Amino acid sequence: MNNPVDIPFWLLALLVILAAIAVLDRLLLPSVRWYLRRRLNKVVERLNDRLQLHIQPFKLTRRKVMIDRLINDPAVMEAVIEHAHTEEIPEEIARNTAERYAREIVPSFSASTYFGFAIRASRFISNAFYRVRLGFMDDDALRNVDPDSTVVFVMNHRSNMDYVLVTFLVAERSALSYAVGEWARVWPLQQLIRAMGAYFIRRKSRNPLYRRVLARYVQLATQGGVTQAIFPEGGLSRDGTLGEPKLGLLSYILGDFDPETSRDVVFIPVGLNYDRVLEDRVLTSPSGDGKRRFRFQPLVFAGFALKQIWLRMTGRFYRFGYACVSFGEPVSLKKFIASENTGDPQSITANLGETLIGKIAKVVPVLPVSLVSKVLLDADTPLPMLEIKARCNRHWQELASRDIYSHVPRADEDYAVEVGLRMLTLRHMAQEKDGLYSVDPANRSLVAYYANAIAHHFQ
Repeated sequence: MNNPVDIPFWLLALLVILAAIAVLDRLLLPSVRWYLRRRLNKVVERLNDRLQLHIQPFKLTRRKVMIDRLINDPAVMEAVIEHAHTEEIPEEIARNTAERYAREIVPSFSASTYFGFAIRASRFISNAFYRVRLGFMDDDALRNVDPDSTVVFVMNHRSNMDYVLVTFLVAERSALSYAVGEWARVWPLQQLIRAMGAYFIRRKSRNPLYRRVLARYVQLATQGGVTQAIFPEGGLSRDGTLGEPKLGLLSYILGDFDPETSRDVVFIPVGLNYDRVLEDRVLTSPSGDGKRRFRFQPLVFAGFALKQIWLRMTGRFYRFGYACVSFGEPVSLKKFIASENTGDPQSITANLGETLIGKIAKVVPVLPVSLVSKVLLDADTPLPMLEIKARCNRHWQELASRDIYSHVPRADEDYAVEVGLRMLTLRHMAQEKDGLYSVDPANRSLVAYYANAIAHHFQ
């Protein structure tokens, strides 16, 4: 019984490895998980002490648990059965499809990633490219938002910098969960964006099963009090104008909302504007078939980033003007529904979309490039500098009389006009001849893009 047993060395090594794995799995890993979870809870507690809108437990739910909860939701299970009957496939296959959709949608929020990396990165990137300014903001109204309500920031969509800029500016108030389009589903952005709490959506999908899974996730997140940020326009503005509201996400939020029992949902309108949009020429240039598209291209992005780094290293880099964000009057969903005279859910959703777009439009800030672009486009003939300043001055007075925010650098209107003209001429969007300024015909659509950002203020 005590006789030695000879075994091959490879088998001994395999047994040692398996024993080590067993020890890690049963003894060490649970302790490590408990330790890390305990540290995470302490971090979240400290964050909630300083954030106006707390990080809700729903947002901290493990991703695997959230996926299981989502695919086992009664509404999703019903949609799985309907999909199986419609497509004439086994229910197990339909369930696997629903699970694939859930894995695609559900984020994996990391407080350390969001507050340790994302906030710092968004602050650095925003200030590296722009002179960031906070426009109109009613502090009292924002402070009086019920902390137990679900807050949804609704924004106009000018640039993919919107995500970065707003994340930076609301860092002291909350952690945002964005609805992100297909452009971000590329490595390594996908993993980073998911860790920041964003959820991916297929904007043009008409698949009923996919839409049901997405709707239930949005509804569960809203019920759980997750602070969200959505773009009612759906996608980037191609011509600079504020588009009509797409009602998909709003209809999901309203679809499961009961004014009597549900926690209130408070929409906060956000208006953004830039002196220069990074993607402006891509957005305003039609493709060969006449359709305009924007797709994230990693190589193009890398080339742009390297060029900016090189310009900075050689001392030739200049920031892209001003970027300004304004926050409008909050809209309580319970109060909005109570004020509606119709009980039709579709009418309520449509009216809510129009109301939110109108409130966003009101707080879109007026920046130098946009205003100078409008003045040059409205002119029938080239204008001297003094006439451009006079026309801009009249517009500023008119806007101020209607409580529309304009950012005037250094509180100097003459300087603001010079800033706008300098940006336009440096980018060959405006031309100067014999002291007279006019729109460069080759870039007229680009000038119109910037003028359209504030066109609704003059209608």
